[in-house]
Amino acid sequence: MAPRTVLEKSERRAPVNATQIGPTSPDQTLSVSVIVRRKNALKLSDLKGRRLSHEEFNAQYAADPADFDRIRAFAQQHGLSVNEEASSLPRRTIVLTGSAANMEKAFGVQLQSYEDTSRKKRFHGFEGKISLPDDHAEPIEAVLGLDSRPIATPHFRKRNAAVSRQAAAASSPQSFSAVQVAQLYNFPTNVNGSGQTIGILELGGGYDESDLNTYFQGLGLNTPSVVAVSVDGGTNSPGDPNGADGEVELDIQVSGAVANAANIAVYFAPNTDQGFIDAITTAVHDTTNKPSVLSISWGGPETSWSQSSVTALDNACQSAAALGVTITVASGDSGSSDGTNGTTVDFPASSPHVLACGGTELFANGTQISQEVVWDDQPEGGGASGGGFSTSFAVPTWQTSALPSGSSGRGVPDVSADASPESGYNVVVDGQQEVVGGTSAVAPLYAGLIALVNQQLAQTSKPTAGFVNPLLYQNANAFNDITQGNNGTYSAGTGWDACTGLGSPKGETIFTVLTGANGGSVY
Repeated sequence: MAPRTVLEKSERRAPVNATQIGPTSPDQTLSVSVIVRRKNALKLSDLKGRRLSHEEFNAQYAADPADFDRIRAFAQQHGLSVNEEASSLPRRTIVLTGSAANMEKAFGVQLQSYEDTSRKKRFHGFEGKISLPDDHAEPIEAVLGLDSRPIATPHFRKRNAAVSRQAAAASSPQSFSAVQVAQLYNFPTNVNGSGQTIGILELGGGYDESDLNTYFQGLGLNTPSVVAVSVDGGTNSPGDPNGADGEVELDIQVSGAVANAANIAVYFAPNTDQGFIDAITTAVHDTTNKPSVLSISWGGPETSWSQSSVTALDNACQSAAALGVTITVASGDSGSSDGTNGTTVDFPASSPHVLACGGTELFANGTQISQEVVWDDQPEGGGASGGGFSTSFAVPTWQTSALPSGSSGRGVPDVSADASPESGYNVVVDGQQEVVGGTSAVAPLYAGLIALVNQQLAQTSKPTAGFVNPLLYQNANAFNDITQGNNGTYSAGTGWDACTGLGSPKGETIFTVLTGANGGSVY
């Protein structure tokens, strides 16, 4: 037998909340995404803030065709076929298909079938590490698809009419339209997102055209152009009352209300690490729809991801930064625990190459904010703004001066905005008017703002806003500092905190900062 190399970062533990129901059928057809190394190492600081064209990026940082050829030879030797149409050198992804039996031999794993009773879902997976023959292992960074456990949850919360609590301000909280929220945060009104495309990543659910028409007509706005993009077989699938339609509709309706003339491309993928990562790389390298900002409202505890998947997804976000695509990500709806028994942050919000978006509860008096505090409904059995410190990523240089002294990991979130269902967003889901909150509302809110920024930049022949974090941290005065409340372990205070980050947006100020002399951030 040929000597084999173990992919150390590929280790998987037994799925939680799932029961093993036997070996995966050897005849079951599987599809895996093999992520290979770049031609050259990508160091964003070397770009000094410059945005690369897709042609420049592909020439320098795509996969080497010779590495793909090595994987093709590997596939042939193990009875696997290459899905050339789904493979991509810029995405550094070559897709292999074949029987479970052949996949087990090729990658040195034993596949088992599981049932997750809480989600009523069956999936295949493995425990342990992946291995490959020595002569083929060198270019491979990750193998995705041998484990199809659900990896993420949508970060939206419906208002619970049964929950009654004492308001934190003199007046009770009220729900808002996304237009009202944008007005309260003083978003610019002389731009509408024209010429821009907002990308939205979804791992389930769907949208209905009639819902969108009802929603936007109710606001006196045109319905934006929305296109669904299928990734790994994912589709726009609305209609499940227990599904993620609320997430999809919320994302489209909030971002489309803020940047009403922008196009919206919704990337639907399966809820697996393979689907998640393939959706990001598909959006980032989409030269047809050309999103300049990508909103992500899904995630899972950082501790639940394999190291190789974390690295592969973060690398995809680095590619986005190099290409000038901003990624906004919900920080989670379960406070400092992120639904675990300890303290952990949500991923991919903890990637140092995304804008992590936390949540507040917003109180208004007419068109003015009267009070804003950390979103925390946990005492009443609800949710709270996700936040804390990463154990996967060190403190980025641009965050060092903002974080408390001695912080060992990347701080989450970076920014925040209205997320409490008590002060939530009026949306239309499956034909019904609903009030929905969660940090899921914050990611598309900021994505809409970035689309407005990018429209202005395009009009002045400047590059897109791109990776905005360094510039935003240099301009903390562009945010309303949130100093009241907590998300469990962490309390709000002056300056950055692990509940609301830098704070909620002063829209015009952020707009001015990001459309300034350099047209965006320098890493």
